[in-house]
Amino acid sequence: MKLKITLFLFLLVTVFISAKVYDKNEFVVYTIDLKAKNLKLYWKNEKGEKFKSIQNLKNWIEKQNQTLDFAMNAGMYNKENAPQGLYIENQKTLAALDTSTATGNFYLKPNGVFYITDQNVPKICKTEDFNNANGKIKYATQSGPMLVINGQIHPEFKEGSPNLNIRNGVGILPNGKVVFVLSKNEVNFYDFANYFKGLGCKNALYLDGFVSRAYVPSENWIQTDGDFGVLFAVVRKK
Repeated sequence: MKLKITLFLFLLVTVFISAKVYDKNEFVVYTIDLKAKNLKLYWKNEKGEKFKSIQNLKNWIEKQNQTLDFAMNAGMYNKENAPQGLYIENQKTLAALDTSTATGNFYLKPNGVFYITDQNVPKICKTEDFNNANGKIKYATQSGPMLVINGQIHPEFKEGSPNLNIRNGVGILPNGKVVFVLSKNEVNFYDFANYFKGLGCKNALYLDGFVSRAYVPSENWIQTDGDFGVLFAVVRKK
């Protein structure tokens, strides 16, 4: 009997240690209702110059007599600060969908696409399920890996993994709102995905790692540096 109790306690402690519970204060969280606010993707200005940093985007927006309420780096990008994989802006496809196989986080299948329809409906899907045959997708950014797929954590993620990093991602909440999350401290893929799952996200997409930045004045989180490709942003008139 004592052996059974000891074994049970050992297993309980092991589970508790491996499945770390993260406090909400360990993440920067920004939620947006696309029925009330506009979420857009930005890559270049009207002169064709890449924004790259949140600060450059902020300066440009303020010159338009507008205010930046939120910004975060979007899908992954290459050395030329160009989108790695699909990028759609204002219903124009500026970079093609990448369905190839290679190494790195982007190609940890399944990867996926976050997109917004012309009716301002946000969606996340696996790359192989993406379809824009009707041309009604307003914005889209491809990245990888998927974090949560139909309510399940990506099968390649391991509990207790030592692969720790700052990470950011995007998910769709049960009420249809979009939630952006940036870890304040290093976290592994499993725990990061599990945070989205705990929020109720059926689908969530990883955006990037140690380079990740967010500008969220409402949460007293101000990061304006970076050297990115595409950026998410919420803007309002002054």
